[in-house]
Amino acid sequence: MKELSKIALLFSIVALLFAGCSEDSIPGEEDDKPKVEASELTKKVNKFIYKAMDDIYLWYDELPNIDLNYETDSKEYFDKLLYEDDKWSYITDDVEALEASFEGTEKTFGWSLAFGRFSNTGNIFAIVEYVYPETPASAAGIDRGDLLVLLNNADITDDNYTDLLYSDNMDVTLGVLTEDGIATDTTISLTSSVLTLDPVLKTNIVEHDGRRIGYIFYSQYIADFNSSLDNAFESLVIQGATDLVVDLRYNPGGTISAAKHLCSCIAPTDVVNNNSILVTYKWNDKYQDYFIDRQIMSQVEVYFDNQVPTKMGLNRVYFLTGSGTASASELSITGLRAYMNEVVTVGDTTYGKYTASITLKPEDYYSDTYSEEISNWGIQPIVLRYANAAGVTDFKDGFAPDIPVEDDLFATFPLGDKNDPLFKAAIEDITGTPVLALKSAPKVTFDYKIFDRGFSRFDVNKREVLLDDGFDRPQMK
Repeated sequence: MKELSKIALLFSIVALLFAGCSEDSIPGEEDDKPKVEASELTKKVNKFIYKAMDDIYLWYDELPNIDLNYETDSKEYFDKLLYEDDKWSYITDDVEALEASFEGTEKTFGWSLAFGRFSNTGNIFAIVEYVYPETPASAAGIDRGDLLVLLNNADITDDNYTDLLYSDNMDVTLGVLTEDGIATDTTISLTSSVLTLDPVLKTNIVEHDGRRIGYIFYSQYIADFNSSLDNAFESLVIQGATDLVVDLRYNPGGTISAAKHLCSCIAPTDVVNNNSILVTYKWNDKYQDYFIDRQIMSQVEVYFDNQVPTKMGLNRVYFLTGSGTASASELSITGLRAYMNEVVTVGDTTYGKYTASITLKPEDYYSDTYSEEISNWGIQPIVLRYANAAGVTDFKDGFAPDIPVEDDLFATFPLGDKNDPLFKAAIEDITGTPVLALKSAPKVTFDYKIFDRGFSRFDVNKREVLLDDGFDRPQMK
């Protein structure tokens, strides 16, 4: 009887297996379907992608074996090649716009936005973090702390909220805080423009308890505007600044040469004059061995620049930080911490980005006649990780603030105002005396969560340290 029960059980299992396999899901049928071959143009793009990734990608030895001839979508093919821990490498079919963005030229409304979701309804709203002057947003009277609640007279949703950053033109409805929540206010029309924007948005001095505290708001690291940093630091020195606060709370990062420039204006004078090491690079084994064997140390070490025109020569600096503080911003923080007595962060935990990337185009690997047809494509792969002079690296969880302070966008003050909560906390820590705060806006009475923020469609790329400091890709054998 026991034997019969076993046979019956086995028969039941087999019957269930066959019952579960419908005519549309017979095992192995998917493998029998003919593969669709990619177009010749797509094959060329795929070939470029693989050649570049197999050459310089930090995790080149982890690339999967995929037949690129049957990858009909080059962007999906690129994503399939990425190492499991890589959330940052990027591909584009508009490399000119990507490179222009890195140089500060954007098609934009001129505002940086934080996106929030109401807990009770799930509806989405946007709050203005800051506005560049002489832009469509500033011309429309938009200011820091303004609320956006409708887009083209309809709700802002998960599907359309990034249109507030990327679209060509739109109508937006402002919101106003009331005792019952947010009510709709005026509607304005905006048209985006292609603009080149100076990332040094604000410089000023605040006097408090005998100290003259310099403030610089720096929105992104763009080497073409290093002269603006020079002007800012020179102004602070002329005005007798005794202390420095650099506002990086919304800074996604940018180029290594801009980070080197900023740090060289701040660090102790002997560190800068000696061209001390700011950070070191660790490439994939092919590139690392190539540079070390040939003693090309400029490609594995980044040095302070003793030629910057203004050297504050500080032993203490304050950085205002937030979740948007990334890449070159974090490199500045960790790079200076190896040499300064105090590098104090105020605000929220930073993004957590310790790798760097480079822009590669077909022309970097192929002749003009081969690459011309696919010249609009480009990839931005992770090529190295960096460490400061003390060896600090792999800070994937970011840097927790030394002084935690909430950046409450529902109760904002102008950037550089000593009543701004982050700047106020820095001033009080510097001087040891409180700032008598003005009456602030009433606290909101509803629950919400900020879930995204941004200024540019290329923000994610700027969160990678961008190699622009004399890197010339060697011809590897």
